[in-house]
Amino acid sequence: MRNEKMIPFEVIEKVVAKEPEAVNAVLHHYRGYIKYRSIFQGHFNADIQDRLEAQLIKAILQFCSDR
Repeated sequence: MRNEKMIPFEVIEKVVAKEPEAVNAVLHHYRGYIKYRSIFQGHFNADIQDRLEAQLIKAILQFCSDR
């Protein structure tokens, strides 16, 4: 049984290979959570969203370089 809340292994392999489409797939996977965490004082804040997405991309690239 496949867990839809997990990123498929094939995508992770492509992320390690630094394929931009795979990085976008990971960003898309977490987009809802990032939007949820971008709410500040009851209002959506695009700056927070941009910062969280940048931190996720940085973490992905750091993960790839650590391997």
